[in-house]
Amino acid sequence: MVHVLILEDDRTSMEALERILTEFSKDFCIHKASSYQEAKDLLNADIRYGLFLLDVNLNGNDREDIGGIIFAREVREKYYYTFTPIVMITAIGAMEMQAYREIHCYQYIMKPFYREQVEEVLTKVLEKEKQERPAMVNIKKDGINYQMKCEDIQYIEAVPRGCALHLKQEVWRVPYVTLTQMLKKLPDKMFVQCHRMFAVNVNEIEYYDLVNRVMKIKGCGDVVEIGVTYKAALGRRLND
Repeated sequence: MVHVLILEDDRTSMEALERILTEFSKDFCIHKASSYQEAKDLLNADIRYGLFLLDVNLNGNDREDIGGIIFAREVREKYYYTFTPIVMITAIGAMEMQAYREIHCYQYIMKPFYREQVEEVLTKVLEKEKQERPAMVNIKKDGINYQMKCEDIQYIEAVPRGCALHLKQEVWRVPYVTLTQMLKKLPDKMFVQCHRMFAVNVNEIEYYDLVNRVMKIKGCGDVVEIGVTYKAALGRRLND
């Protein structure tokens, strides 16, 4: 899901942008602001945005107004938005150069904008998000939901009444979730089951020995057993 913040004071333009995004993909979650202060409140909320669509001029009666660029500067001041796409929307031809120079604008859209223009930007953003976003999994621990990077899990072990996620620095017990259920939450290409009690992150395998049916995990002394019934399939998978 890509969270999008739209800052646009014109109601017609706001509704048009929202409609285009909604119809283009279900992967967009839209947050709307019609003023600089509303946008600031959204920026300070506990949300990580993947795209900003910002109108340069937030006061249509004042052609010198650059409220959208001022807000964009504040976005860029947050280190985690250093490279997040910011698309400026303007009806004033001279404004795009200022946007590019000051806030490293990803692209700009001139008003009146066309659906094709906006969709071209959205396509690029979704492609970028797909390439750069690490796979995540939701884990419930001690009654609290956490988002964990799948790449941080070295291997998974079936334990009584749940499973254990072996990370580089710690082990997380996940009650009432079986090994099979956990694997369904994780990327197929990243994890492989090697035993009825174990599944491993293929990127965390230091070496494996199919003859002795053992697998060594990187950066630790842990050795995982390879089950007889998993041996052939595991060999094919790791040798692809």
